[in-house]
Amino acid sequence: MSRMVEKLGQLFGGEAKVKIMRLFLLNITTPFDASQIAVRARVSLSECRREMRELIKASFVKQKKFVKHEAVARKRGSKKVMVDVSRKTSGWIFDDSFEYRDALQNLLLDTEFITGNDLAKRFRPAGKIKLMVTAGVFTKDPDSRLDMLIVGDNLKRSTLERTMRVLEAEIGKELSYAVFETNEFLYRANMYDKLIRDVIDYPHERVIDVGVLSKLPKAL
Repeated sequence: MSRMVEKLGQLFGGEAKVKIMRLFLLNITTPFDASQIAVRARVSLSECRREMRELIKASFVKQKKFVKHEAVARKRGSKKVMVDVSRKTSGWIFDDSFEYRDALQNLLLDTEFITGNDLAKRFRPAGKIKLMVTAGVFTKDPDSRLDMLIVGDNLKRSTLERTMRVLEAEIGKELSYAVFETNEFLYRANMYDKLIRDVIDYPHERVIDVGVLSKLPKAL
């Protein structure tokens, strides 16, 4: 858990509240129901309901009915398949009349406290990472196609995904990321792959680079 999240939690009355507030501040036009908040912010349903009651009183969010789209398992014959279903539900959305929005965004959405060393340490259990590049939310570039690019060999994808989910909960935003094996990355880069160019050619930070970028075409 990030030290900054812990400190902000002490100020705002709990880490759960900080995570939930970040979720709404980064998705101000998106409604969420209790189960979605619990999953995205990685809090329990009881914590979610308690914090939402307080945030409603503070006029930070307002109640909203909306259509929820989700994938559910359905049995077809002897097999289970995932199907997309839509249903009406009740939830909450950021209250755009909340007068302290800008002040809270400046305080709660600052990702500079997540340092390169912190990221490298978090993802170390996933295996030998040869290249880690951050962009998007980490460089305050909303137009970036990716927030993080990871390159390595024999990486543990499940560990990467779990670490990414924890990071998303702390930041309050679903992260866009791509993971490549080293050979695949170098091949695509040498073919001037648009996704890679769109990250490397624009503002980014190199968290880890074990000689990988030196092998790329000079145009990158």
